[in-house]
Amino acid sequence: MTHVEVKGPCKAPIEIQVDGTIKAPPNPEDVGGEQWFRIGYVDHLTISGNGIFDGQGATAWKQNDCNKKFDCKNLGMNFGFNFINNSIVRDITSKDSKHFHVNVLGCNNFTFDGFKVSAPGDSHNTDGIHIGRSTGVNVLNADIATGDDCVSLGDGSRQVLVQNVKCGPGHGISIGSLGKYKEEEPVEGITVKGCTLKGTTNGVRIKTWPNEPGTITVTDMKFEDITMDNVSNPVIIDQEYCPWNQCSKQNPSKIKISKVSIKGIKGTSGTKEGIVLACSSGVPCEGVEIGDVTLTFNGAPVIATCSNVKPTITGKAPACGDPTTDKNTDDKKSTDKEQSTDKKQSTDKKQSTDKEESTDKKQNTDKEESSDKKQSSDKKQSTDKKQKQ
Repeated sequence: MTHVEVKGPCKAPIEIQVDGTIKAPPNPEDVGGEQWFRIGYVDHLTISGNGIFDGQGATAWKQNDCNKKFDCKNLGMNFGFNFINNSIVRDITSKDSKHFHVNVLGCNNFTFDGFKVSAPGDSHNTDGIHIGRSTGVNVLNADIATGDDCVSLGDGSRQVLVQNVKCGPGHGISIGSLGKYKEEEPVEGITVKGCTLKGTTNGVRIKTWPNEPGTITVTDMKFEDITMDNVSNPVIIDQEYCPWNQCSKQNPSKIKISKVSIKGIKGTSGTKEGIVLACSSGVPCEGVEIGDVTLTFNGAPVIATCSNVKPTITGKAPACGDPTTDKNTDDKKSTDKEQSTDKKQSTDKKQSTDKEESTDKKQNTDKEESSDKKQSSDKKQSTDKKQKQ
């Protein structure tokens, strides 16, 4: 099936039920639009059923260069939901989209419940659900496996709830990237809770660009009660986000991050640094709270590194250190170890030398005593012989 568009306004509610499998043309140019199913300007939309929307993206992924540059070509999304209010998408599956699986723009009070995304981990730039400039979006009970962010929130996202989502493979659940463009809108009131991430390249993160014109605020973020299963970078604020090394870090990010709660994070990390808070030196993070974090790496508690932020620690959580200080500490430990080794080797050498000198001295003494004893014996024998004569 080629491009489908539903465009309102419509006076009555709209219900679409799909229980079979619908396939898009494999060639992006044959789809007929950047969004395979494009629905806009409607209220009270319901899409449900056990249906599968198969974008047949395997052919298109070979043309995708989004892993090499930012301004890559949009090869076509499975769904575009634009300016929709009071609506729900329930239980359906998006499979192998050529680009993003779902793009949500300008929506209010929009819920995804039991939504599924299925794509391999090497399908580049295939975000599961991307949300931008929308208020009151809920992503509930979703199961997302893809090659990019499971859920990503762009500028203008407000009062978004991501709850009970299974993510993996993928790049985790992300706010951003932000700050690339001057006209962006603030992000606020984001809650991610009760989610499970497995084998993802990131856990939960906020990412902003350095040396770019965006000056928005990011505030009231909650990452709570989240389970990590062998997740690299489980918790990360990255205000030096620069993929493909195609940007300058000459000036810090202008995005102000505040009121961030990181609590109840448990499980296993694929990296020693389980929490990385790399905030902007120009506008440091404020109001960051970390509590009840019980992540482990190879059986040992993870460490936290922080720059340009002074988080409040409550309950059990790794102490937050400066990465430069940690490096200096490691260097000092290495130097101390080397000095200790050198000192021990010097002591061992001295003890060995002393022992050799003592042995030589003893041998010389024994030799002298033996010689004196022999001379005394010879003298006595000579005297006895003379007396006898």
